[in-house]
Amino acid sequence: MTTIEPVALAQALIKCPSVTPADAGALGVLRAALESLGFGCHVLTFSEPGTDDVTNLYARLGEAAPNFCFAGHTDVVPTGDREHWDRDPFAGDVIDGALFGRGAADMKSAIAAFVGAVARFCADHGSPADWPRPGSISLLITGDEEGPAVNGTRKLLDWLAARGEALDACVVGEPTNPAELGDMIKIGRRGSMVGTLTVHGVQGHTAYPHLADNPVHRLLNMLQAVTADPLDAGSDHFQPSTLQISTIDVGNPASNVIPASATAKFNIRFNDRHTSASLTEWLHEKFAAALGDGAAHYELDIHVSGESFLTPPGPLSDLLVAAVEQVTGRTPELSTTGGTSDARFIKDHCPVAEFGLVGQTMHQANEHVACADIDTLGEIYRVVLEKYFAGP
Repeated sequence: MTTIEPVALAQALIKCPSVTPADAGALGVLRAALESLGFGCHVLTFSEPGTDDVTNLYARLGEAAPNFCFAGHTDVVPTGDREHWDRDPFAGDVIDGALFGRGAADMKSAIAAFVGAVARFCADHGSPADWPRPGSISLLITGDEEGPAVNGTRKLLDWLAARGEALDACVVGEPTNPAELGDMIKIGRRGSMVGTLTVHGVQGHTAYPHLADNPVHRLLNMLQAVTADPLDAGSDHFQPSTLQISTIDVGNPASNVIPASATAKFNIRFNDRHTSASLTEWLHEKFAAALGDGAAHYELDIHVSGESFLTPPGPLSDLLVAAVEQVTGRTPELSTTGGTSDARFIKDHCPVAEFGLVGQTMHQANEHVACADIDTLGEIYRVVLEKYFAGP
């Protein structure tokens, strides 16, 4: 049986500069490793008008149910200013026991740990027909998680559904741990929506404000109306929802001119006490009341990245907790903190949880992870497979 060393595979993946939406050979590296283990691989490129083409990979070992899936992404964020890096971000250097490079933490090393875990599991148990419990292992890997997430995981899931192929449980390898491997498992995520509020008034001279209608004043009142009080106090599994203003733009170079319009952008991270629809309705109620009388009017554009979701504590999280405790001796916290991930799409198809490496340096210059953690993560994933495919 083929042996896969997770650190070596992670190095090979990091050497592919797969900045969203480029693949740069990363999926080819992964496909070769998986095919050596007997996986059947499908490389799929999806496109949509006005978006970049994205290459993705679905690989499966076995044909029987249940189908246990590892999910992740080989695309990475840009490096930023190379002068801030101490070494080539795409060299995959190992220095003093740490693997450096863009994607080391988020999340090429976790993908390598997936593959290493499957290799060790198969070395112990042989082909799927010989496993203690019949089933399949699959990998669902996208190339645009760090981008618009249009032509990746959600379309792969649609493709699977059209084939009549189901996932029964899924672990996403996002870097979930704040400080040490074993700290945290994500069992849900807050929803995220971005609002663009534009108020249209009447342009005029600042010396004659009675002849104008200042949209900036109205905009500030409207923003105060939605930020004055907390959205909620949180819920059983979620922290409080938040609304954060990210920018206010007027585009007015003259100090003696009241502008014709003013725009603000804001982001709402919301828990399971809300939906994007209920929050949009609330925003309109608040904005309409705060706008006041007169000729001014407003426009509100909403973009929803994802709704809040939760996989309640149960069999999947129990399985992950038991594996983490067995390998590390730590009992991980079950959390819903952080931003969005592709788990927001997978949750409509099967129970999903997230567990990966320590995320302290993700998206930073000199991104790195401990090589020992990569090996330990692979062992945790192997134990997950052992427990999932244990005999009756």
